[in-house]
Amino acid sequence: MADEPIEALGYKTPLQFANTPYMDKLASMGVTGRMKTVPDGFHPGSEVANLAVLGYDLSQVYEGRGVLEAASIGVDLAPDEMAMRCNLICVKGSILKNHSAGHISTEEADELIRFLEEKLGSDRVRFHTGVSYRHLLVIRNGNKDVDCTPPHDVPLHPFRPLLVKAKTAEAEETADLLNTLILQSQELLKDHPINRRRLAEGKDPANSIWPWSPGYRPAMQTMQELYGFERGSVISAVDLIRGIGVYAGLQNIPVEGATGLYDTNYEGKARAAIEALKTNNFVYLHIEASDEAGHEGDVKLKVKTIEALDHRAIRIIYEEVKQWDEPVTIAVLPDHPTPCAIRTHTNQPVPFLIYRPGIIPDAVSHYDEDAVKEGKYGVLEGDSFIRLLLDKN
Repeated sequence: MADEPIEALGYKTPLQFANTPYMDKLASMGVTGRMKTVPDGFHPGSEVANLAVLGYDLSQVYEGRGVLEAASIGVDLAPDEMAMRCNLICVKGSILKNHSAGHISTEEADELIRFLEEKLGSDRVRFHTGVSYRHLLVIRNGNKDVDCTPPHDVPLHPFRPLLVKAKTAEAEETADLLNTLILQSQELLKDHPINRRRLAEGKDPANSIWPWSPGYRPAMQTMQELYGFERGSVISAVDLIRGIGVYAGLQNIPVEGATGLYDTNYEGKARAAIEALKTNNFVYLHIEASDEAGHEGDVKLKVKTIEALDHRAIRIIYEEVKQWDEPVTIAVLPDHPTPCAIRTHTNQPVPFLIYRPGIIPDAVSHYDEDAVKEGKYGVLEGDSFIRLLLDKN
């Protein structure tokens, strides 16, 4: 939900402009600061930022988002298999129109992914259905030393200059294979009945795949091993986050109606978090809607999603747990900024707040990108934030 000042909002950010009484209340009662969620040398992807929020050393565990999403949908990777996120995207002429094929439904996408598996799958190549536009490509004996552009970084750009490039001579065969799959998918998908129907309904077709973020199975300690608590859980509509949960030893809790978009079931996710807190020491509640609004460049929608987070999730959780005898710590932060003006992620530090009963508050009374610069904790890096949250310092 972090952003930059926007002229249409009176040069405020969406977070500054939005009505967020509960985030402001928690900030005024707690401590604040900023966190550098994208370490130097890493692309500002959600997989990087969320692993960083949880305190993982990216130089030791990072293997891209494909492997994390594989874990989330139960695909057990062999040592010789490379996993990649595989978007269904919309290409119009020579232009990559959007990264999500107009936020295609999972039901439609599943039919297309199964079709691609039938036509392009082999002993070496496998396609697996994920959620909406987010799917999985597994390549046996693939070389991860390839340069793949995340499609959400390049809306409205010509796609051919963005095709996969080998970083080393050894990776050239893998790059050629991936580019062949992309171009073959375009031929196969352009006249598929799903896409003919979507076009007739005025929707964007899912007429190309776009694989990116390659990697192999990571070696990660669980959060229980790292921080010494007994049970933890994760609540998210996004395969990537659920995959992080698998490797981090967090139980995945599904919520009906959780979409990853502005229409997600905020109240259901909040209630699921409350229930989980009754038996878990730690709950990671992830709500994707503001990120997607940023990718769409939709300022009004981003404000709406931030207000929904405040009123329909944080309010419910705070009002419940403040009545409990056992104190509950609450932290709020984005994983990374997604400014509406550029419609992609940046690596700027994000604002955070941490509240627990009895904590000595700092002087910050409003939660936003600028206000927290006056907070107690400056800019945190590494595992400093999660240790502060878990009171491990």
